Amino acid sequence: MQDTQPYKVLFVCSGNSARSILAEAILNRMGQGRFVAYSAGSDPVGHVHPAASRTLEMNGHDPRTARSKTWLEFAGPEAPRLDMVFTLCDRAAGEVCPHWQGEPVVAHWDLSDPAEAPLPDQMAAFHATYMDLERRITLLTALPLAALDRLALKARLRDIGGGGTGMSEMPLAAGPA
Repeated sequence: MQDTQPYKVLFVCSGNSARSILAEAILNRMGQGRFVAYSAGSDPVGHVHPAASRTLEMNGHDPRTARSKTWLEFAGPEAPRLDMVFTLCDRAAGEVCPHWQGEPVVAHWDLSDPAEAPLPDQMAAFHATYMDLERRITLLTALPLAALDRLALKARLRDIGGGGTGMSEMPLAAGPA
């Protein structure tokens, strides 16, 4: 991969209200200048989970910049050319995804949905998810991306995600969605 422009990264979950929202905020802060992060959902709920907003705020992010959106915003000819796409839930990883502009490297980083934690434990679950994403994204931003070919990058991203498979093994749609 070339290291001349910011790498464009899309994080995908089915609802785009929690995990992918957190990942987008973390990478945009940690990768300033080197990465531009986005998030989207295959079936977005249309709002950011209140505990995700609170988690962002507690970690110094502006939650007002977070927005739940469909992955179709990243699938047309006007969409940004993506370098990497990460699915963060098994449901999104198992779906046939749209055609992404830029032929991105895809990987699956499975994370439990903190929104499914019982209410008394929900903020702790969101905090744990944030910390796990921050650790993985720290490893991502430390990779020598310009020195890695596609296969090596795919292997490194899979390793960061715990070795899971998923969308990286799934078929892509034939053309623009």
